[in-house]
Amino acid sequence: MQEELKNTIRIIQDFPTPGVSFKDITPIFASPDLCNRVVEEMINQLDGRKVDAVVGVESRGFFFGFLLALRLNVPFYPIRKKGKLPYKTYSESYELEYGKAAIEIHQDTIEKGMQVLVHDDLLATGGTMQATAKLIQAMGGELVGFSFIVALDQLKGIDKLLPYSSNIHSLVHYPI
Repeated sequence: MQEELKNTIRIIQDFPTPGVSFKDITPIFASPDLCNRVVEEMINQLDGRKVDAVVGVESRGFFFGFLLALRLNVPFYPIRKKGKLPYKTYSESYELEYGKAAIEIHQDTIEKGMQVLVHDDLLATGGTMQATAKLIQAMGGELVGFSFIVALDQLKGIDKLLPYSSNIHSLVHYPI
């Protein structure tokens, strides 16, 4: 599947800034068959672990995160940038290369003891995922693991996630 995904994912050079090689997963959506196989593979990587909820990280994490939740028959909860959710939220700040950012989740989502799977389209430096893990744990949730379509292995984002779960899976690996 990795080779098929690499042949499907569109690489956009110098987007959103010069020097960045953007991995565009949207061409995957043109194939319902491939989408179904992606979801099945992500579920297989759970190795039968119990999942009570799936959290998808803004914005591309919503696509397959929601499909995973549907297939697992569990709730889906979005993590969004600060100020984007309309109800009462919990927030977690994290460092960016040049500044700070914050993510939020509605307060009425994760319950104590919930087994939570976190999904996003791509793992890079791991800062957003680390903030997501802290937020879920602060709410009393337990991390089942992290699921990605793409991992940029040279950026070593996995190192930031290992303290939260060793169940970290990506379907496609790129250097950068």
